[in-house]
Amino acid sequence: MTARPDAKRPYLSQPLHILYSLLFAGFWVYTGLTTPDLVNWLLENTLTLSLIIFLVAFYNIFRFSDTSYTLIFLFLLLHVYGSQYQYAENPFGEWLKEQFGFQRNHYDRLVHLGFGLLLAYPMHEVLAYGFKIKPYWLTFLMPVEFILSLSALYEIVEWLVADVAFSGTEQGMDFLGMQGDIWDAQKDIALAFVGGIVAMGVAFALKRRR
Repeated sequence: MTARPDAKRPYLSQPLHILYSLLFAGFWVYTGLTTPDLVNWLLENTLTLSLIIFLVAFYNIFRFSDTSYTLIFLFLLLHVYGSQYQYAENPFGEWLKEQFGFQRNHYDRLVHLGFGLLLAYPMHEVLAYGFKIKPYWLTFLMPVEFILSLSALYEIVEWLVADVAFSGTEQGMDFLGMQGDIWDAQKDIALAFVGGIVAMGVAFALKRRR
């Protein structure tokens, strides 16, 4: 894990951050211009905009490590690529389905796993270096709890959006990406939870070895 950069260094002196910003902005605009369903894209990107606003607003208050920025960047790419299409029709998920004989498009599962796997460590940094939570081991446990809670909250919000925006129609079911699986929400939450456990387990093991 890399050390956290000096929060006093301005954005323009951080070439990696500039690179990530440009790559993400370009990819984000591309998905918006090429999406076959602009309403779905806009709804899916409410999460994206929320996270970006948070990162920009606190950039000069709390600076993540380059490791965390890389993990956040990868998660945003996964999510934005998913928003380009209905998750159930994502091309990469369709390719996986054909290659491995899956019964459904699993791209949404990949993103939920990535939520825990990629965002738990940045949460750890906020707790450990921002709030300076004690004892230190709590900064590895609490991100897993946050991942579990936020995953459940996301599923609730997603259901409300689908119900309000699509009035319980078939389009709303497509937005939820259930693909006929009545346990879809529970499996998504479980995958994010497992991803968080793995991420914090690896981070804790690396910390113990240093």
